[in-house]
Amino acid sequence: MRRVQRIALLGAESTGKSWLAKALADVIQMRGYAVSTIDEVLREWCEREGRTPQPHEQMGIALAQARAVEQVTQGWVISDTTPIMTAVYSDMLFNDKSLYPMALAHQALFDTTLITGLDLPWVADGLQRDGPHVRGPVDTLIRQALEQAGIPYQVVYGQGQQRLNNALLALGLPGEDLEAQALREQSQFAINQGRTVWQCNECSDPDCEHKLFTGLLAKRQD
Repeated sequence: MRRVQRIALLGAESTGKSWLAKALADVIQMRGYAVSTIDEVLREWCEREGRTPQPHEQMGIALAQARAVEQVTQGWVISDTTPIMTAVYSDMLFNDKSLYPMALAHQALFDTTLITGLDLPWVADGLQRDGPHVRGPVDTLIRQALEQAGIPYQVVYGQGQQRLNNALLALGLPGEDLEAQALREQSQFAINQGRTVWQCNECSDPDCEHKLFTGLLAKRQD
């Protein structure tokens, strides 16, 4: 394997990019490889500023996303979105196509580009998400940009473990069997003993099992 292996996850809102990035990183790391995950700069920006960015702020966000990837020079790099997404949103929202050249030049650095399919239900997410009606147009613009630049991509479909296994196969890696899946999930769920950080995939249910369990655990320890 080369010195660095870069994987990009692109896709419309609420298509599971963040969950898939985390799941892929967990699997690849458990198989003995060094893995770095790059979070979505736009999400962090919106949470910090309490609003969505204006047209003149888009390029700075795109450049910050690119720098975070390019600073990692060893192992696997899994990027939860890339400047392509910023370029697409600038195009859709502001009719500004000026970010595409920079975004596509950066995208060419990735070894594999995965697009998350539209087969997951849309879930509201505060400031960033506009609604299910924008997912089709965003998906189309992503594919058009990549195709026009001659950048190959694969689309990942499926629910839960099936989606993860399809992504692994797209990367040329074997999928997880039931034993490996159970081992990974046990490692992730070790939060119940306070050993690791809990990871929830788009959980908005205040009565979810994890919150109920941690509440009971806290009472037991009092």
